[in-house]
Amino acid sequence: MNQIYKSMLFPSEVTAHFPSTRYQGSKSKLTDWIWDHIRNIDFRTCLDAFGGTGVIAHRLKQEGKQVTYNDLLKFNYHFGKALVENDSMRLDENTISWILQEHSEIEYPTFIQDTFRDIYFTEDENVWLDRTISNINTIADTYIFSLAFFALSQACIVKRPYNLFHRKNLYIRLANVKRSFGNKASWDKSFPEWFKFFANEANEAVFAGMSPCNATNLDALEISEQYDLVYIDTPYISRKGVGLDYADFYHFLEGLCNYEEWNKNVDWKSKHRRMKRTSNLWTDKKRIHKGFEELFTKFSNSTMVVSYRSDGIPSVDELASILKRHKSKIEIDVFGQYKYVLSTNGKSKEVLIVAK
Repeated sequence: MNQIYKSMLFPSEVTAHFPSTRYQGSKSKLTDWIWDHIRNIDFRTCLDAFGGTGVIAHRLKQEGKQVTYNDLLKFNYHFGKALVENDSMRLDENTISWILQEHSEIEYPTFIQDTFRDIYFTEDENVWLDRTISNINTIADTYIFSLAFFALSQACIVKRPYNLFHRKNLYIRLANVKRSFGNKASWDKSFPEWFKFFANEANEAVFAGMSPCNATNLDALEISEQYDLVYIDTPYISRKGVGLDYADFYHFLEGLCNYEEWNKNVDWKSKHRRMKRTSNLWTDKKRIHKGFEELFTKFSNSTMVVSYRSDGIPSVDELASILKRHKSKIEIDVFGQYKYVLSTNGKSKEVLIVAK
């Protein structure tokens, strides 16, 4: 791609707005509450160890902190790269237009068309996706790439029933029936329109922090650096032992950002062509206690802030007990009844554990 993009520096006093999110388990509605509980803690460097959407890391950056965003999933890493590490680069209109065009000099693969027919998107949409991710893959600048990938990912999410890729259910979008749920207007809006919308939202989130921030793509237990404060929001295992597996929910996005290797990682036996499953400590009820013990030991020299659910495995009391081995002061606060998308558990409450 010709490097037609450019750095677009905005005045530092402009307030950055984090993009709207439809991500499962997002803390977007809890950022003010979480910040109110840690604002009086003396810290400069901080780690968002399971970064997800990046909304907490972005808020900490806005508060002048030196933030490291981390997530094991590659597509999430690009969100952190675009919205947290990035200080100045934005997608300009020329770049957006270039991404959305077909180019004779580019040979477009047909992997999505061939692999996901009648599963997630229409045939025309699959053609568009193959073309657009191929265009994005020619972008050399890492921040512009990540911004474009963010916009593409959000466009994919918003056009999915339940905003997930957990089953083959394109028919829900296409059925000519009266609906009691969902947003047909969102589903019917074109990919280019959504791409432009989310590109603009991403641009509005970019700002120069007071300290340099960065994004990493590591297992949280393999992070070597130490931080004044570590924010921990692991995947959630319900009291029934069912784990929230983001790799399963968003495997399509993980495939997109590894487009050229995607075919090697598809579970061809699954109806919805998910990626091959790998062992995940944080969704395994038999190993989760040991995982938290290792994590808390690893960051025992830091103030640890844990976002959790009141009905999770381990229990809040069990987590507090593990933390007490490392910290003398444990504070537990409850937000109240906060229901996540698709959750049928109306009794679960959002909990914040601060260990100093």
